Parts: sequence; structure tokens; C-alpha cells
Amino acid sequence: MSGLLTTDDGRRAALFLAIAVMVGLAVVRLPLPVAAGAVALAAAVLLALINPLFGLALALLVGPLGALENVVLGSALLDSGQAALLLALASWIGGGLARRRLCVPATPFNGPWLLFVAVAALGLLDAYSIPLGLVELLKWLEMGLIVWLMLDLADDPTRRPVGRPAVLRLVLAALLLAGLIQALIGVWQFGLRGDGPEHFLVLGRFYRAYGTFEQPNPFGGYMNLTAFLGAGVALGYAAYLAGVKRKRNTELHSSVFLFSDHAIITPTQSRSAHIIWLIFALLCAGAGTLGLVFSWSRGAWLGFLAGGAVLLLFSARRVAVGAAVAGVAAVVLGGGLWLGVSAGFGPALSVADRLSGFGDEFRLGDVRGVDINDANYAVLERLAHWQAAADMARDDLWSGVGFGNYAAAYPDYALINWPDALGHAHNYYLNLLAEVGAPGLLAYALFWLFVVGQTVWLARRLAWPERGVAVGLLAAWAALAVHHLVDKLYVNNIYIHLGGMLGLLQLLVWRGFYDVGRVSKPAPTDDICPV
Repeated sequence: MSGLLTTDDGRRAALFLAIAVMVGLAVVRLPLPVAAGAVALAAAVLLALINPLFGLALALLVGPLGALENVVLGSALLDSGQAALLLALASWIGGGLARRRLCVPATPFNGPWLLFVAVAALGLLDAYSIPLGLVELLKWLEMGLIVWLMLDLADDPTRRPVGRPAVLRLVLAALLLAGLIQALIGVWQFGLRGDGPEHFLVLGRFYRAYGTFEQPNPFGGYMNLTAFLGAGVALGYAAYLAGVKRKRNTELHSSVFLFSDHAIITPTQSRSAHIIWLIFALLCAGAGTLGLVFSWSRGAWLGFLAGGAVLLLFSARRVAVGAAVAGVAAVVLGGGLWLGVSAGFGPALSVADRLSGFGDEFRLGDVRGVDINDANYAVLERLAHWQAAADMARDDLWSGVGFGNYAAAYPDYALINWPDALGHAHNYYLNLLAEVGAPGLLAYALFWLFVVGQTVWLARRLAWPERGVAVGLLAAWAALAVHHLVDKLYVNNIYIHLGGMLGLLQLLVWRGFYDVGRVSKPAPTDDICPV
């Protein structure tokens, strides 16, 4: 029997036994709700210690609670999402050191990611506040570390689950489930709760949805990520099932629905599992769409239109077919809105009114001296912050005021009627130009151009249902890019969610496994394993 247990196994068993004893002693003396919370917390910690992927899944699920925790519990160094991610990263690094296997995946993602991080870090040398800059820089470091964690664990035979398909399924399920939970909260806030913050009142009796984000705009952006990822997965599984049926009937491959027997998602799944994934993805896509509509966020709506166009454009392998589908959808959507407005339908009138003033928010110019009233207050406030960001960039075009330092620099550039900083410029591209200068904005653009290029490459080559994941990711990138014209979405742990999505992308593209639905020979590894 002694040969069956290693020294590491014995130490791990002793640690778990000690934790179990301490939790048991605490549970006996605590009230039932607190005891239940302590048991759940201990279980989560143990799962994260056993496998860092479970810690990452937990971080994705509880990450959106950060803003709510700050309101209820007060500001803290770490919220639950950050704590869960820190635990996952510590478990991954500690486990790698213990096994003498700690690898840095040699993925093309590293180049553009590290370039942006390096440019942003250099800008901190002359920043208003280095701590503020480090906080912002940490978000981007976390995103990249999540990608590394997923890629490394996918190729670690000592971990469970093993392999890219299992890792992809686990992270994909966590991403969709986290969004579904927030969407259901938003639906409840909009029409089922019956009350809400007075300034969120819309349509006379409903309240803008905001989930646990405490603000509708970032909540709407988060819903776009969920809706498009879910829609892409649903499209992928629907096309996959259709391809299976077509192959059984004709043994031929359609030019639209390519069937692959080597799918990264499906090799061990039964038909019933495919159907369950399809239903789950449809539920997430539908709930996410309702959530973003109920957020009443014009930025999220504009992002949804852009993402929807991309999703439809790449829903078929032939671009002409996708463009035709997108055109028909645009006509139907626009025609339906026009008919609703013509008929005096209240919700249609409100939506049209909400969208009609969107162009005013892109009117550039000097807003000093403009008369302020209730009708133009929100627009002028946004434009005033854009003007401040432009002035920051004009003063230091090459290094900016420091990454994450817009709010710290704002008092030196504030317009006389707008003394209070909103935290960011409400245009992330102007915000970056002000904070990290032209080189930083260029590095950011190169990063996302690389990511989009990878995603398009996959969307043109993968077979279903993996192609659906790529198409959903591409639509999410489009929605994110457009929403950033009027907001900043690297808040409330959304960057953890984005890290998971970028990890999905790298799992699909890593080492070039696919060539138009056929598996090619894996490329040799160039991973850096210092331990």
C-alpha cells in the first residue's frame, strides 16, 4: 500500500484533512447561513487547489459581483472575482513548481499582448500616479496569464480534465453560465422587481437592467459578450447537427456546413450532449439579448448591431450569402421599427427616440460656453470629457499622462462647468490616446487587429461546431470595439471574462491544427519551460 501513495499525495491529503477539521469546528459554532457559506467557500478553495481550471471557472462566475460587493461591503483590495483568480493562478504556478513543469506557452498571442503591456508600462515612468497605473496594467497581465493557464493545463497530462476539448468545454460553459446568471438578474430588475433607482426609470414603469454591475452601460456591454458567444455556439451546434444528418443522407460535404470527424469539442460527445449544448447556448443567447435590450444602453445597442452584422456575415462560408442574410435582417429590423413608430407603438417610439440622439454624442468641438439644460446635459458632459482627453494627448502625444491616470490628470484639464472626473473619457480610444499616447494606442490597435485576424482565419477554416465558437468570438470583438466609442468596458472584472474568451481563441488556433475542416499534423512545441 505504501507504494500507491507518493510524498506529495500524503502532504496534500494531510492539508485537506486539516482544512476539513478546521471548517468542521467552525461550522458547529456558526449560524446556519454563515456555516453554509463557509462550507461553500471551503469547497471552492479545495476545488481550485485540486485544479486551477475550477478556480478560473469560479472567478468567471463571481467576477461580476465586484461592483455590488464594493457597494455592500465597501471598497477592498480584492473582490471575490480577483481572489478566485489569484487562487487559480497560485494553484497553477505552485502545482507547476511542485511537478517541475512550469511552461510559458509559445503562442503568437504573446507578441502583441506583451508589446502593449510593455508600452503601457513605460508610460508609467512619468505618470501622475504609479499605483493607479499598476492597477490598470494588472488587468492586462491577468488577461494574458489566463490565456497561458488555459493553454498550459490543456497540454498537462497530470491534470483533470485533460486535453484541449475538455478545457475548452469547461471554460466555455463557465463563460456562458456567468452571463446567463447576470442576464436573468437583469430581466428581473427590468420588469419583475417592480421598483428600482428613480434615474433608471424608462417607459414609465420599467427600470434599466444593470445586473450586479450597478451601472447599465457596462452591464449592456457584458451582455453583448454573452449573447454573441451563445449565438455562435448555438449556430455551430445547429450546423454540426445538420451536417451530420446531411452526411448520413448523402455522404457529401456542403459548401456551407462542413462536417469534421476530428472536432475539438465533440469527439466524445453523444447526440444528446450536442442537443443539450444547443439548448443551453440558445438560452444564453436569448437571455443575453434581452439583458442588453433591457439595459437601455445606446452604446450596447450600437455594439449589438455591429456584432449582429458580423455574426450574420460569417454565418455562411460564402461571404455573399452572409451579406445577403445580414441585409435581409437589417431590412426586417428597420422595417419593424418603422412600422412600430408609424403605428404610434410606445416601446418603438421610445427606442427610436433613444437612438435618434446618438449622433449628437459624436459631435466634436469646444463645449465651453454652451448653454446647459436637462436635454443636453449628458451629451455635453461626455463631450467635455472627450475634450479633456484630447487636451491631455495634445500636451504629451508620445507618452501620455500614464496608463490608468485619466482621472488623476483630469483636474488639470477640466472645463469650468465640468470639474468632476467620470473615471474615464467615455471613449476608450481617446482615453488611451490621453493615457499612453500615440504609441500606446497603436500597440492596442495592433493587439486587437491580431486577435481579429486570428478569429477571421479560424472562421474561414474551422469545421462546425468549432467554427461557431470562432464566429461568436468575432461578433463579440466587433461589439466590444464599437461600444468602446462611447464607454470603457475594462471594469468590474469584465477583463477576466475577456481573458477566458481570448483563451478559447488560442485553444482553437494554437499550433495550427485545422485546415478547412481537416486536421493537420501538430507543429512541434516551442514552449518555454524554465522548471
